[in-house]
Amino acid sequence: MQWEIIIGLEVHTQLSTNSKIFSGASTTYGAEPNTQADAVSIALPGVLPVLNKGAVERAIKFGLAIGANIASRSVFARKNYFYPDLPKGYQISQFDLPVVGQGELTIQVEPLSGNGKPYEKVVRVTRAHLEEDAGKSLHEDFRGMTGIDLNRAGTPLLEIVSEPDMRSAAEAVAYAKTLHSLVRWIGICDGNMQEGSFRCDVNVSVRRPGAPLGTRREIKNLNSFKFMQQAIDYEVQWQIDTLENGGKIQQATVLFDPEKGTTHAMRSKEEAHDYRYFPDPDLLPLDITPSMLAQARDTLPELPQAKRERYVTELGLTPYDASILTSSREMAEFFEAALAEAPDQRKICANWLIGDVSAQLNRDGLDIAQCPITPKQLGGMLKRISDGTISNAGAKEVFRVMWSESGEADAIIDAKGLRQVSDTGAIEKIVDEIIANNPTQVADYRGGKDKLFGFFVGLAMKASKGKANPAQLNEVLKRKLDNNK
Repeated sequence: MQWEIIIGLEVHTQLSTNSKIFSGASTTYGAEPNTQADAVSIALPGVLPVLNKGAVERAIKFGLAIGANIASRSVFARKNYFYPDLPKGYQISQFDLPVVGQGELTIQVEPLSGNGKPYEKVVRVTRAHLEEDAGKSLHEDFRGMTGIDLNRAGTPLLEIVSEPDMRSAAEAVAYAKTLHSLVRWIGICDGNMQEGSFRCDVNVSVRRPGAPLGTRREIKNLNSFKFMQQAIDYEVQWQIDTLENGGKIQQATVLFDPEKGTTHAMRSKEEAHDYRYFPDPDLLPLDITPSMLAQARDTLPELPQAKRERYVTELGLTPYDASILTSSREMAEFFEAALAEAPDQRKICANWLIGDVSAQLNRDGLDIAQCPITPKQLGGMLKRISDGTISNAGAKEVFRVMWSESGEADAIIDAKGLRQVSDTGAIEKIVDEIIANNPTQVADYRGGKDKLFGFFVGLAMKASKGKANPAQLNEVLKRKLDNNK
């Protein structure tokens, strides 16, 4: 390649506390403007911030989940800048001493073009620091003026900053998806991108291989993985075209227009901002004790990577299957609950979840938590497949009825007459009649035309109305047809 793409992400994760980071005001989404803006949120004179312990606990859990260094002492600072929806004229954040230091995240990369094989990559996390969110500027329906909603002001955020380790839109999307899954998995964020709970800023630059890093442009507030891919692809090509035509890249903050599929500059950005950081005099340094670390560690569930490895080593699943089944905590819990009903059906359980269940969820616009079929129902159906009660075709019908009408597998099988014929005597009678009624084809088969075997299978399945056990039918057919061959 003539150009190397360099990408780093800054992700603002809204922590799942009920109240704001420095006050008791609610963080519930969707309230009427300014109804959740208390005295601290709107920065009335004389108010003092009080740190939300729950926000700290969630930050620690994230740090432990990525194997990061957790600072025994961290400090809150004032980040000074002016914006209409920043009531104090500064943002309380962390600068020199964040809660979470260096860690890493292992990602599974699926090439977006469909070319190439999936691969694994480790992306380094530089830091993750606590801070408060700003308010929101509203530009609609104000007769040419801007309205300010301070409901979000003071909402707790964990800003997660990666190293510039990603080299394609595919890697950036895989990192963002993995991070999104992880914060939901450990219960520190609901991950709702439409509501702004998980917002991504993407830093993009290009360079000739081996050259120093190029000038980066920051794509702000991407709230979907699809838009992220489109924005990166467009920005990369724009930067390459600009440089190849003799132009220079100016560091800037840019926005992505989903309708046009293009990025456009919002404001130029100096190499170094002078935010005049200094420790917030109203907040004491935060001391994180060994007991706080131990308590956070005890509340962590089995993490996705450990679960993936266990699925491969203990359950015998492929790495691909394991990665899909651990794509969300809800999917993994559904799989394990279904498997508890049919413990010996590991592969078939994985196949049904990754195949038919996921496909139907996609068609209906649902996620696994909204699945109309319960793990117990799916497990009951898997047991009837494994013991030969129903064929694969019968299982498809059971699944269809479960999805649309509910019900347990056994009841549906009986109501729809889906039980397979597994009586060897009954199957032999069907086969004998077919052999007797098709002497020409039998002679041809015994003369070497082995492909006619499928013809006999078809006749037998038709005669049994599709209920003959396929394995038994094949065994009886082959034995009787090969006799005198």
